Amino acid sequence: MASLAEYMARYEEEHHNSWNRVLHGIGIPLIFAGVILLILLRWKVGLALFVAGWLMLFGGHKIEGNHPAFFQGPMYFLVGPLWVAREIAGIFRGSRKAAPPAPTR
Repeated sequence: MASLAEYMARYEEEHHNSWNRVLHGIGIPLIFAGVILLILLRWKVGLALFVAGWLMLFGGHKIEGNHPAFFQGPMYFLVGPLWVAREIAGIFRGSRKAAPPAPTR
């Protein structure tokens, strides 16, 4: 089984485009907020946030030109939020590197 660092590296490889990164940085927290609101019986708002978050993720991958990482396995449902948290923490610490250039196809 791959280590968390290996999963994170694979996830990073599929998220080069800056717009895809921004959409993930917004979309994944929206999905989490939507789930929490669904649990708290605010189902209309929760469902709207949940759907909006997923639309952002799929839109980001449309821009990037690849498929979401979770198509490779369910582990990526956990890796995605960890990756976004690391990205956001890096921005606040001022240590986040600029996104590498997108590979040419």
